[in-house]
Amino acid sequence: MKIFTPIIINGLAVKNRTVMAPMCMYSAQEDGFVSQFHRVHYPTRAYGGIGLIIQEATAIEPRGRITDHDLGIWSDEHGLGLKELVSMVHMAGGKMAIQLAHAGRKSRNTFEPIVSSCNQRFNDKYDIPKQLSISEIKDIVAAFKQGAKRAKEAGYDGIEIHGAHGYLINQFLSPFTNKRDDEYGGSLEKRTRFLLEILTAVREVWRGPLWVRLSADEYIEQGHRLEDTLKVIDLIKHLIDAVNVSSGGISPSVPKVFPGYQLAFSAAIREKGLLTFGGGLINSIEEAEQALAKEKADLIYFGRPLLLRPFIVLEAAKTYAPELVIPQYERG
Repeated sequence: MKIFTPIIINGLAVKNRTVMAPMCMYSAQEDGFVSQFHRVHYPTRAYGGIGLIIQEATAIEPRGRITDHDLGIWSDEHGLGLKELVSMVHMAGGKMAIQLAHAGRKSRNTFEPIVSSCNQRFNDKYDIPKQLSISEIKDIVAAFKQGAKRAKEAGYDGIEIHGAHGYLINQFLSPFTNKRDDEYGGSLEKRTRFLLEILTAVREVWRGPLWVRLSADEYIEQGHRLEDTLKVIDLIKHLIDAVNVSSGGISPSVPKVFPGYQLAFSAAIREKGLLTFGGGLINSIEEAEQALAKEKADLIYFGRPLLLRPFIVLEAAKTYAPELVIPQYERG
């Protein structure tokens, strides 16, 4: 099965095509530090056979957290716990990437005022954000760069920049949320400038695998559709190795979902010559294999199924590739 074959992402050898999607666990210590929960949660999925684990959204500054209990990477002190986490995943046979993120107007942290591309709130349950000044935008770009530097020092194998789901980068990309009239708003090229500057800054300190998570379709008339996302990719593809393809999140509206509902977006982006991580309610190795066989994606991410079935890969390997089961678990 193709799902069990290795793949190389900018020099990084991943043992199979399975990916653990970044899923916030809201279990960090109050100041964004790794907790005992993370030390069990992530290595368990690596022992379960997942080839590449993408750590949950990790904030590059305190006000960039979705909640007070998100992981952080805004200080050198975070590095010790993050380095330990990476080492444990490596020991379990997996590769580990980190998702660098800023929540923008979708932050519910209780310590600092929230910010966005404009002063338009997500809904009436969220605060009204402060519109970022140009100098503040530059500071956030620098914070992403510093986060990438710390990620490198911690030993991560890959870096994902979170540009999806209505968080800060997506708030700049989308015409639905970006009403600026300066060099960061207006045309698609100007709305992409924030992301482009972040990627350029990250590349100054990181030469390893780098990719972006994007909402390929925002499911609203005033937002990005697939054709807009493809134009964004044209502007950034010289800086990235892959795209983690998702959708939605810029507004409270929710699309109809079904197994693999985002794979068509992944297939279209893949035609740009980039590797793609595809998924969306993929619940089994068999469904993942079908997506790979139809060339919808190069790797398949699993989200919710891994919360209750951390050994989903080894369960399938028992039938399809018994030689891949680690010795300690052969009796299973």
